[in-house]
Amino acid sequence: MSHPEHNGHAGHENSAAADQPAEAHEGTNEAVTIAATVGVVAVGAALFEVALLPGIALGVAAMLAPKYVPKVGAAVTPMFRSTVRGAYKFGQKTREMVAEAKEQMHDIVAEVHAEGEGPKAAAGPADKPTAGA
Repeated sequence: MSHPEHNGHAGHENSAAADQPAEAHEGTNEAVTIAATVGVVAVGAALFEVALLPGIALGVAAMLAPKYVPKVGAAVTPMFRSTVRGAYKFGQKTREMVAEAKEQMHDIVAEVHAEGEGPKAAAGPADKPTAGA
């Protein structure tokens, strides 16, 4: 002997609250139905020709994109901005490091060039053989 008050369904006052989970349940059922259909088609395609699977995946993505892309875009935008900001900073640091390394290489080359010219200039006239010797 179950009374409506005891089983959680006291009356129709909560009919609006009862409709809300039903709508969510319908959306879940639709997603499950679509997933099951895609799974059956993918298995069928795999039985006949495995090369068809990438085309099926692209078709499913194209079908779902208009529904989920705006939501994904809003969620991905902050991550994309931080990635671009990090890449920009990394590029700036890399440019600084390359400029510093280039400057050091120029300094080393200038030192080697100066060391190479110093002994030649000083020893040049003394090492010159004489024509009469």
